[in-house]
Amino acid sequence: MLVLESEPTGDFCARIGAELNQPATAVVWPAGERGTFGLRWFTATSELTLCGHGTLAAARVLLDIGRGVGGRIRFATRSGPLDAQATGDWVQLRFPSLRPEPLADAALAAAVTALLPAPAREMLRNDLDVMAVLESSAEVGGAKPDLQALQRLPVRGLIITAAGDDHEADFVSRFFSPATGIGEDAVTGSAHCALGPYWIGRLGRQPLLGRQLSARGGLVRVAQEGADVILVGPALVLSDGPWRLPVT
Repeated sequence: MLVLESEPTGDFCARIGAELNQPATAVVWPAGERGTFGLRWFTATSELTLCGHGTLAAARVLLDIGRGVGGRIRFATRSGPLDAQATGDWVQLRFPSLRPEPLADAALAAAVTALLPAPAREMLRNDLDVMAVLESSAEVGGAKPDLQALQRLPVRGLIITAAGDDHEADFVSRFFSPATGIGEDAVTGSAHCALGPYWIGRLGRQPLLGRQLSARGGLVRVAQEGADVILVGPALVLSDGPWRLPVT
């Protein structure tokens, strides 16, 4: 992530995203009262509408360097205000609920089915993504969707999920978004804005712990509060330093 002193103009953020070539690069700058920052997220090829792990990283850095107020940060984003606060070594985010609804588009459902390793138990969709609920975590872990075919579909990405089969995770998931330049994402907070409400409704309890079965893997604790989803996860700053690119 990049901390600036003012909002950048032009294509600066996009160039930073392309230069770093990460699943998401967060760019923040002071925006109004103390503890409030503007925030945008960029992949190597596009700007993201909503990004959980980019927000998590931005909050962790800003809290560590003392830019928060009472252990809290507020972000002004194109998806609305997002709140973050420290909870020990983890960071808690308050995001909008993106609860998915049953997928009614038969053509889209058929196209997604062709990408799956087994028939879906349920097929759902929200404004961003399509979500396939499979029978087992093994099916989720073994999925190898055709990313070129997925990129042609009218969605940001594909969430694949199933109930957890261990004593730690309540559910598992993977997330693929080639349309935004992300083949498979490591850990996806915005996907958990759909996963959380779905699994809380299905299991009838909260909070829940989700495990994302990417190569790197990760855990996200989720809860529902009204129209918001509470996401909690670990974040660690590995390195820091100055950038010498001009802000234009």
